[in-house]
Amino acid sequence: MTIVNSLHEISTCTTGLFGPIGTTVLVPFLLVYVGVILPAVWSRRPYRRVAAQRTLTTLLNHLDALLRALRGIRPR
Repeated sequence: MTIVNSLHEISTCTTGLFGPIGTTVLVPFLLVYVGVILPAVWSRRPYRRVAAQRTLTTLLNHLDALLRALRGIRPR
């Protein structure tokens, strides 16, 4: 089984389990989790932890501003 076939099978199973909307939410979450959150917690190098923490803080601030705008709450 090739990598492409494996990815296709995983995407088919995921879409069947979560539906297209759930899969659309799951993929970006996993990308952020693996690319930002895990390095912020587990990296041995301080500069990587600081950079990942800064990126995570920026992402959370933008998410907070977006959710506040959607709810009609003024930004801080």
